[in-house]
Amino acid sequence: MKIVAICGAGVGTSAILKVNAERALDRLGLSADVSASDVASLATTGADAQIILTSPELVDRIPRTNADIVVIDNYFDVSELERKLDEALG
Repeated sequence: MKIVAICGAGVGTSAILKVNAERALDRLGLSADVSASDVASLATTGADAQIILTSPELVDRIPRTNADIVVIDNYFDVSELERKLDEALG
């Protein structure tokens, strides 16, 4: 499974989201290839992703995709990530 965490610039915020998504997946007993990217590169980096993690303000900038888009309100809340990933994967 491939998950892409995105932010506007693809540097800090998406890296935080990536690390916390990996923690949430670990809590769920799941493994995935989680990468961080900026929204402009998503057409390439997320072409084969099953899940895209993003903030509410970037949803409208995501190009058309077959991936499930999971909106995360608090990138630091591993419990929120765990709950939303569990819902998306269940």
